[in-house]
Amino acid sequence: MFCIVDIETCGGRFEYNRSRITEICIIVHDGLQVVETFHSLINPECTINPYFINVSGITNAMVENAPMFYSIADKIIQLTQNRIFVAHNAAFDYGFIKAEFDALGYAFDCDTLCTVRLSRKLLPGMLSYSLGPLCSSLGISIEHRHRAHGDAQATVKLFERLLELKAIDPQFKNKGLEAFMQNASKIRIPKLIQDLPQECG
Repeated sequence: MFCIVDIETCGGRFEYNRSRITEICIIVHDGLQVVETFHSLINPECTINPYFINVSGITNAMVENAPMFYSIADKIIQLTQNRIFVAHNAAFDYGFIKAEFDALGYAFDCDTLCTVRLSRKLLPGMLSYSLGPLCSSLGISIEHRHRAHGDAQATVKLFERLLELKAIDPQFKNKGLEAFMQNASKIRIPKLIQDLPQECG
């Protein structure tokens, strides 16, 4: 099982009193289809950097009455525990979420799969591996770009496309993708790609 995650933040790196999560979307995927979706704005308990207001459109007024991270922490754990954490640039999303849990005294821990790295391996030669240009090149539409629910839904479509590539092209079964995973952000499942479902999603 996979949890495909996207977040929006009020800064470029986690700083407890200055830069935290403003929105999260978690889509649970069984390798064939979506089985559950969770989406919420989050009150970051700090002021959103104007640059990130411009990027995402999420304003201070929008999050003023949103739940704080600690109030949805149990739901996040429920949706992510014992599942592979999938995100486009997974180190960013995972890093922010882990830091939020660290601040609560909880050791958040998941195996991760980055669709940027996986795309570079399975789709060599693309002009860009950023989510917007990559999805555009593949004919994947993104509604609500730079919002957690829109980007997470696009990442789901990208992830399914990558699973499809693995299923239909035998070269991906014979080139040792386990070696690629050794360079991923976490390596506790060195045969992760080998264990992905063979069926198209």
